[in-house]
Amino acid sequence: MFNIFKNDKKNQPADVKAARAAILKGIKLELQKAEGGEGKNIKGIDLFIATPDSEKHVYEAAVYADEPGRLKNEVQKIADDYALDLPANWTLDISHLAELPTEAISVTGADAGLFIRTKDNMIKKSATAFIRILSGEAEKKIYRLESTDGKTNIGRDKSVQTTDGFFRFNQIAFPGEVDNEINKYISRQHAHIEWNNEAGSFMLYADMGGVPPGNKVKVRAGATEALNKLISTQIGHRLEEGDQVILGDGAVIDFTYKEPKYKIE
Repeated sequence: MFNIFKNDKKNQPADVKAARAAILKGIKLELQKAEGGEGKNIKGIDLFIATPDSEKHVYEAAVYADEPGRLKNEVQKIADDYALDLPANWTLDISHLAELPTEAISVTGADAGLFIRTKDNMIKKSATAFIRILSGEAEKKIYRLESTDGKTNIGRDKSVQTTDGFFRFNQIAFPGEVDNEINKYISRQHAHIEWNNEAGSFMLYADMGGVPPGNKVKVRAGATEALNKLISTQIGHRLEEGDQVILGDGAVIDFTYKEPKYKIE
């Protein structure tokens, strides 16, 4: 369940520094509750930002969107000051949403909310997203993704037999028999997308046919245009609004949470 977040003037920071200060203060207030070594039970912090598109650039700068890890380092300093003993693998996940989850604690002075994740305290999240085919020829031009779908495989042809004798079914399939040169460079086991409830996002993973020395999976971030090449089947990429993904030598798909205006087949 979600609440419509009211963009009252009291929650609108004057500038980037004010937004960052409000967010860090909110995190500090929540972490203080775990003062004295209790931080070891914290698995991560969810920071939700619910602001109009006209203010989005302010918050992207406030959370150092183009410097991954920097905001987490500042939060770690706060935790160290209070001797919270956060686990080494704690995470800070930042999401831009239209509305704040009801479980989130509103941040005073900013269009943002917080949720402290522990083993027994998790937000049950759900989402709908869309994959659009920009280059290459798939069976459909647009695919709908639901957080309840499980794994969505991407590859050449709908059904392929793997080396172990079993069959793999590609939900996003690029037919190999069509007259499109780009499709030939997509592996039958290229990549897959799956929902990560803990992170509250869709994750893209390269499969055996999509890692070096074979075909590639390369991502350009929609927000920062930073490039990320997937070189392992174990380490995924968290998909964000506007991310573009190159499969092989020219097939391009993009990821969006915005429902297309035209009909999905």
